[in-house]
Amino acid sequence: VLAKAYKTKKSRYYQSDEMEKIIHQAFSFWFKMDLKSSNWWYNEIGIPKVMGAVLLLFEDCLTPYEREKGIEVMKRATIKYTGQNKVWLAGNVLMRGLLENNPELVKMARDSISSEIRNDRMEGIKADNSFHQHGAQQQFGNYGLSFISGMALWSEVFNGTSLAFEQCQMDIICNLVCEGYHRILWNGYMDVNSINRQYVRKAQSEKAFEVILSAIILSVADQKNKSRYRSLIESNLVKNSLSENKTGLYHFWQSDYTIQRRPRWMASVKMASTRIIGGESGNGDNLKGYYTADGVTYIYRDGDEYYDIFPCWDWRKLPGITSYETKSPMKSLTWSSYKNKSSFVGNVNDGSTGLTAMHLNRDGLEAHKAWIFTDDYILCLGTGIRSDSGCVVTTSIEQKLQKGDFLQLENKVSKKIAKTEIENSPDVRFYHDKTGYIVLEGQKIKASVENRVGRWNEIMNIYPDSIIENCNVASLWLDHGINPNNSSYEYIIIPDASKKQVLDFDIGTIKILSNSNELQAVTLTDKNISYIVSYGDIKVKLNEEIYFETESPGLFMIKPEKNTANINVSDPAQTLDKVEISINNKRHEIKLPDGDKKGTSTSIKVNL
Repeated sequence: VLAKAYKTKKSRYYQSDEMEKIIHQAFSFWFKMDLKSSNWWYNEIGIPKVMGAVLLLFEDCLTPYEREKGIEVMKRATIKYTGQNKVWLAGNVLMRGLLENNPELVKMARDSISSEIRNDRMEGIKADNSFHQHGAQQQFGNYGLSFISGMALWSEVFNGTSLAFEQCQMDIICNLVCEGYHRILWNGYMDVNSINRQYVRKAQSEKAFEVILSAIILSVADQKNKSRYRSLIESNLVKNSLSENKTGLYHFWQSDYTIQRRPRWMASVKMASTRIIGGESGNGDNLKGYYTADGVTYIYRDGDEYYDIFPCWDWRKLPGITSYETKSPMKSLTWSSYKNKSSFVGNVNDGSTGLTAMHLNRDGLEAHKAWIFTDDYILCLGTGIRSDSGCVVTTSIEQKLQKGDFLQLENKVSKKIAKTEIENSPDVRFYHDKTGYIVLEGQKIKASVENRVGRWNEIMNIYPDSIIENCNVASLWLDHGINPNNSSYEYIIIPDASKKQVLDFDIGTIKILSNSNELQAVTLTDKNISYIVSYGDIKVKLNEEIYFETESPGLFMIKPEKNTANINVSDPAQTLDKVEISINNKRHEIKLPDGDKKGTSTSIKVNL
């Protein structure tokens, strides 16, 4: 900050003798004390990153001693590791090369930076345009965000020189930003499912702004893709923007992460599997994030539905998850993080609608969970919920900031809710914040609106004990009781709806054919489409015209059209090369995508 003030012409401290003296004093203190952190990251990345920028800004005024000692600090950064850690280290080495007037070192560091602009490695950019770091772990809001902001900086610095990135590399960066990041932003807010372990204050808006700023910088350096960047920028900064807004369903198959975007709302589901790490905690971050990849489901209309709610959350009732209700201390994550003990986690879609499924198997709790995403609503199914832990098991439908009254809709009458409990009653309807919730089946429904006060340092250790958050929180959940055995649930979420639309919603158009451990199958009669979760060897009559059989585990969408049917299929476990199905006793073999496309959807058309 001091060096920028000294070098900025519009600053009152521009080339100020007083400011120059203060900067020399700061250098003297730092070099004399030789301060080091117990965390390697600060010693090799964080401190050299800041030091290098200051040294370059102040280079004309450096004493020989300051240059020598500054370069000693910079030498603590050497190029190693992968992904964003490698990019940070290479950037520090590049700045040292500039200070040493060493063009060979600068070129070598630049090449190390550009070597990470590829999507075929274990860490870094993935083929589905997500970003991994610390193993197979989605890191959009942390390391990935630093990656795109760093690449924006370096593309600007190198632009027009012999060091400029190749266009094919700029295309890869653009795909990450415009096909990946664009999908996880909504109205200038980042999806909570993407912020990873950094549950800091204003995280959603500030991280989204960093993406937007990176897109602005990249749009200058990359003229070929300028219009794609402008679409991301305008859709997040301009109200009622006509820019392309990634409407439709997209599943990050290499991160177990589903996004559904409609013109006026967005939803996301984050999961974990034997392939994908659910989350991590370290450096005092994410102290309560034990369940953040157990099917957490966020619904956005404005974008701020969960803004800074984190200290006031019940972290065992994150929206969408099935978990234990207990007063025992929350289990802690570590750097080694966690995985779900099932590979059956994935999605099938046709680009517009789709089906996401997860076999949850953690800490002695099992559940088969499914989400059917349509243009208008989300149907959520769960079955096989069992545990012998001695604890109550719950499924959370919603837990968000209260906006207006939380209403129960009954017999065309609206009843304001503060706290309620409803036993074994079908078709129970609720309305809050322009969103409807219809519980079709559930053992015990609970809802509440309450004021909560929480401390930020219980979530993130960086905050002092005095920083608190005060929120009114609206919650809706299902109580499966103690030690449930094959419990289930069925409910609908209707985003961006009026109270009348929720009251008039015709649940008769949703035919739940099966919600069992072997088969979850639904036919939507008004949309003429069926969704199937097969855990292997199932038979089901979808309607009067279609009888479906398969011995293969998988996810299926079947849409009849006259005398044919379009079938979308995927293998959530990402282990099969093909699946075999039978439609009306006619057998069909479907080859599945392979390589870095394993887990994606494929489609065929069959005659009925």
